[in-house]
Amino acid sequence: MAYKEKTMPHSERLKERIQKLKAENNAVILAHNYQIEEVQEIADFTGDSLELARKAANYDADVIVFCGVDFMAETAAILSPEKTVLLPAEQANCPMADMITAGELRVLKQRFPDAAVVCYVNTTAEVKAESDICCTSSNAVKVVQSLDADQIIFVPDRNLGNYVSLFTDKNIMPWEGFCFVHDRITPDDVNKARELHPDAEILVHPECRAEVVDMAEKVASTSGMIEYVCQSRKQEFIIGTEIGILHRIKKDCPDKICYPLSSHAICTNMKMTDLTKICNSLQKMSPRITIPGEIGDRARLAIQRMLDV
Repeated sequence: MAYKEKTMPHSERLKERIQKLKAENNAVILAHNYQIEEVQEIADFTGDSLELARKAANYDADVIVFCGVDFMAETAAILSPEKTVLLPAEQANCPMADMITAGELRVLKQRFPDAAVVCYVNTTAEVKAESDICCTSSNAVKVVQSLDADQIIFVPDRNLGNYVSLFTDKNIMPWEGFCFVHDRITPDDVNKARELHPDAEILVHPECRAEVVDMAEKVASTSGMIEYVCQSRKQEFIIGTEIGILHRIKKDCPDKICYPLSSHAICTNMKMTDLTKICNSLQKMSPRITIPGEIGDRARLAIQRMLDV
């Protein structure tokens, strides 16, 4: 046994150690679709924000190891305050979530007192606490349509807000935030991808710019893209979102061929988590994400309203 451990590759030893610590601590590992391959492979569940929010709320575990960025771990802590929520990559923040503060949102609410506030799940706990309801890219249209208000303050993603406005008569007032990964994808990228792969169907995320969305055959969340590719009769696809999703698609739909719409669609924050950080996090039970009670209670209402929709 000693000889086996000595010659075993470092990554394999880490995986064994993680599995042992996970069992000892009754932990579950959740990973977003944009995580690096080895993290997706070690995870118990991989998915988009909505899928992982549901898993965090319903899975029977004492410890949630969230392989993603800060707002995702915060969402898990909001939904499961009795559980220990760990974010192995402590510095993994979401730049778009930081583009609006609770104070800025309060000013908006004062200016438009009759408007309902819809916040993208890519927001801080404090912003969620100031919102009427949360949404994800997969349910944003349905969430907005479920509201009685005619005016909607939509934070923080202007691109997703503009996309939602195409499907409703409500007055959508989007905040000027954006995802730097999706917003950098241009119509020129689409034209070049079409030239290289003329038989491929183009799928893009609704966080992309309106002019890019208009050029796509399909607009969907990350999990929506995976489902569409797996069920489609077509064989080739150009995927307009963070390139980490390509590993998941290849795993779930091995017979399909997928190309990245842009090789620059990389979220460096999502790539901060690795096996060493996961192992250290389970050993030390840190970094731990906690949400103050009153903020957590108010934010939970907004998230639960979304889950109910």
